[in-house]
Amino acid sequence: MSRAADENGVYDSGLQTERTLLAWRRTCLAFGVASLVAMRFTVEAAGVLAVFAGVIGAGLAVAAYVAAAVGYRRANAALHTTGSLDHGAAPIALATAAALVLGAACAGYLVLGALSG
Repeated sequence: MSRAADENGVYDSGLQTERTLLAWRRTCLAFGVASLVAMRFTVEAAGVLAVFAGVIGAGLAVAAYVAAAVGYRRANAALHTTGSLDHGAAPIALATAAALVLGAACAGYLVLGALSG
């Protein structure tokens, strides 16, 4: 198959950009769910701080999800028009921020548990 798009609009037969988008969706879903679960289990120990961290973590995961979808559309359009891949680092930055918020929430929970126990 040539590098040009087929009649279905798919650029490459291996569906690399589609697989990447699906991987980003799974990752963002995992970060969002983990943030909300962490909030649920830490709300008694940390109170409103746990709610704040959980909502921020889930919000960052949603933002990374949206950025990945926009990046997919941009990459797919660039592949169709120029044949080169055009992508940014926004999903990576947002997913990293979500992971850091989740890690900070878990570390805070451990510190609060050690201080109260």
